[in-house]
Amino acid sequence: MDVTMDSGATTSNVFLGPRQDMEFESHEDAYSFYKEYAKSVGFGTAKLSSRRSRASKEFIDAKFSCIRYGNKQQSDDAINPRPSPKIGCKASLHVKRRQHGKWYVHSFVKEHNHELLPDQAHFFRSHRNADPLKNDARVRRRKNLTAVSKQFSAYQNVEGLEGFLRSQHDKGRSLVLEMGDAQILLELFMLMQEENPKFFYAVDLNEEHRLRNVFWVDAKGMEDFNSFGDVVFFDTSYFTNKYKIPLVLFIGVNHHIQPTLLGCGLIADETVYTFVWLMQTWFMAMGERSPRVILTDQNNAIKAAVANVFPGTRHCFGLWCVMEKIPRHLEYLNVWPATFMEKFEKCICRSWTEEQFEKRWWKLVDEFHLREIQWVQSLYEDRKYWVPTFMRDVSFAGLSTVSRSESLNASFDKYVNQETSLREFVEKYKVILEDRYEEEAKANFDAWHETPELKSPSPFEKQISLIYTHEIFKKFQVEVLGAAACHLKKENEDEATTTYSVKDFEDNQNYMVEWNELKSDIYCSCCSFEYKGYLCRHAIVVFQMSGVFSIPSKYILKRWTNAATSKHPISERLDDLQSKVRRYNDLCRRAIILGEEGSLSQESYNVALSAIKDALKQCANVHSFSENGARPNTSLMSAICGAEEQNQCSPRMTRLNNAPPRAETSGKREAQGSSASRKGKVPQTGAVNVNVGTQEGFHQMELSDMRPQPIHNVVPSQFHNMMPTMFNNVTSTHFHTVAATHLHENPLQR
Repeated sequence: MDVTMDSGATTSNVFLGPRQDMEFESHEDAYSFYKEYAKSVGFGTAKLSSRRSRASKEFIDAKFSCIRYGNKQQSDDAINPRPSPKIGCKASLHVKRRQHGKWYVHSFVKEHNHELLPDQAHFFRSHRNADPLKNDARVRRRKNLTAVSKQFSAYQNVEGLEGFLRSQHDKGRSLVLEMGDAQILLELFMLMQEENPKFFYAVDLNEEHRLRNVFWVDAKGMEDFNSFGDVVFFDTSYFTNKYKIPLVLFIGVNHHIQPTLLGCGLIADETVYTFVWLMQTWFMAMGERSPRVILTDQNNAIKAAVANVFPGTRHCFGLWCVMEKIPRHLEYLNVWPATFMEKFEKCICRSWTEEQFEKRWWKLVDEFHLREIQWVQSLYEDRKYWVPTFMRDVSFAGLSTVSRSESLNASFDKYVNQETSLREFVEKYKVILEDRYEEEAKANFDAWHETPELKSPSPFEKQISLIYTHEIFKKFQVEVLGAAACHLKKENEDEATTTYSVKDFEDNQNYMVEWNELKSDIYCSCCSFEYKGYLCRHAIVVFQMSGVFSIPSKYILKRWTNAATSKHPISERLDDLQSKVRRYNDLCRRAIILGEEGSLSQESYNVALSAIKDALKQCANVHSFSENGARPNTSLMSAICGAEEQNQCSPRMTRLNNAPPRAETSGKREAQGSSASRKGKVPQTGAVNVNVGTQEGFHQMELSDMRPQPIHNVVPSQFHNMMPTMFNNVTSTHFHTVAATHLHENPLQR
């Protein structure tokens, strides 16, 4: 059988793998065939060896293998061990050349000693970019998206939604939309919720029942908030910079330093009412949980809204939000020489104490005659919202940078420009989500299959290599290596704290480090831990001088570890944490295989589900009794059983309140009202009922109104189940009446 990459290598042949009767035109063709086979089965490949003829100098022998072939060879005293995936796998293909020039299969070892990952094969280096179209997540999912979108083709000709949006004589502000935009939004929401019933959206109508504000978030965004909701950036830059689409975003950052999209909104204006409605709705979608820190632009309306909706949250201004306004506010005063920016950045970023900041600030203001500038006055009044000197107790997880180009927010700029229309953004929205999922999946894959490279014998580097994700570890590694360029000098010492001056020869700056050995507390004036979430070289060199050779657990944030998505808190003992990460990674790898095998049929699904339920029950028993001998924790079992019921029921049958995970029934909510303030819930300063719909009905919830009375109509999530009937037979005028009727009734009481 003549097998070449031009004609003979059919899909079935590739899937079955090499056979003894196969022949190839060249050893490169043989390797291409083996790569295709490996990709279909789910492993990476490598060229193991080749040999040329001594007489003709032509290749006569070649051997290809699984990327995990062989064992890692490394001397015990290696200082910089290289990462290696080798674990002793024997899978390989050995081909030889016949005298007439054809290549044949000399030997083929099919069995592997590790799991195979066909669904993630495109992440292996040997398969990356081999076929850009096949590797493109958008192309891979296009068939499914096309099939789903056909379900909503019946609504393409509906003309009733825009009528009540276009009038220029309406009472109250409303969204400025083009013809057909409202219908496009509806179809997006219907499509997203059909794919995942937990997709959440809400619509705010003004007094004339015209669209004023819109919010939506996908299920992944709500899930990400569970693990990475400590710091959130509320980005209004697209709206304030007068983009065509009035878009605002809730942005987080995951453990791979990748942006996470925690919600999107379209707003009509920058009033307190709008921001309160938007934040209340987002708060409800996130299960009535508040972030520890929220970053925003410097805006009085936003400041008032945050104070009302998130009273327990630390509100800060993004550094780049302040820095990018300087040219706009000060350029006309001719105070734009380079010396101004140098002195401004020195005052802001290198003032180690509040007294030092005050002295430099007023010197700068007087030198450039800025005392009468209102914006400069507001900056000083709000200094505790944005100046690093006042942020010693805050962690920004890298979301606050000096320039927008360095921020994670800028990653969305490639999808949105000033002329992007709503129609174009809706088309790109799923691309944004797919790109985010793909990047995170690749980073998770690399974390499970690659060992980070150590570049020094530092105990700090070795310790953290077993804990942090690859991306964070690489950044921390730079700090470890940079410690060699630092020289410290003891400045002061009292009963509790020792203060050091650290000279960093790389940037030629001096930094102050305070070290409390009794409490294991350390603070550096560079604010690396506060702004980036990991310790700096200046702290490391102080540790070394103090005889401390491991990072205290309080300075290892769970959000940067491989176990970041685990719902259990990390142990304060680093040995336990390292073991937990290793166990977690191993179980994740095995779970992928179980998911692939278990999903092949209903029978295999039942077997896998039964095994998971039994394992969870045993784990819950072990965990409960090991802690305090309490009864087995049934929450895990409930979650699995719920997933089983949902899988075996119709796609439209979901639990009553899918969108906000922690929403309670109205009875429970009344019983828990006295404890709302302790849980960080929105204070009830004048409750307004907001109906949050599901596919089974509505659930009535209370939110504070911040006194922009009244919130007339809030069209909730899953409202589209009523809409098809309305749209078929109702005009624009009728739609007003029907919508208002349904919104002022609670179907659960009928």
